Amino acid sequence: MIVYRLAKEKYKHDLSGKGAEIAGGRWNSAGHAMLYTSESRALCTAEIAVHSPLGILPKDYCLISIEIPDSIDIKDLTAAQLPEDWASVPHAVSTQLIGDKFLKEGKYAVMKVPSVVVPGDYNYLVNPLHDAFARVKVKKTERFSFDKRLFVR
Repeated sequence: MIVYRLAKEKYKHDLSGKGAEIAGGRWNSAGHAMLYTSESRALCTAEIAVHSPLGILPKDYCLISIEIPDSIDIKDLTAAQLPEDWASVPHAVSTQLIGDKFLKEGKYAVMKVPSVVVPGDYNYLVNPLHDAFARVKVKKTERFSFDKRLFVR
């Protein structure tokens, strides 16, 4: 399976999950490394758009295509399995606890979760400390330019 990630060019080969470890996110609390990826280029774009200040066009980005081998088991979470507040903005602590537990248990290298930004689409959260992570590979990196219409006031 190929998943996608948008990152600043200087981080295009960094799959460590360090940024999420420093800042935390919807699916992990600070101090827990996690790599956020999406099932499509479009979802990656939407995820960046909702986390960028209006009126500021993100620059110096690369689209990273990442291969997750089919032999790696994926934990699949549906919206019905999540707490009622899972899609709240700002994000709830409940989803961070789910992600932190996923990382700590170490049973799966990847967890599929529903997107808040694009209902019906999915993000793939990768545990960079899992043994199977060594088989996750960057297949391609390419410069990415955002359509400025997404960021106008």
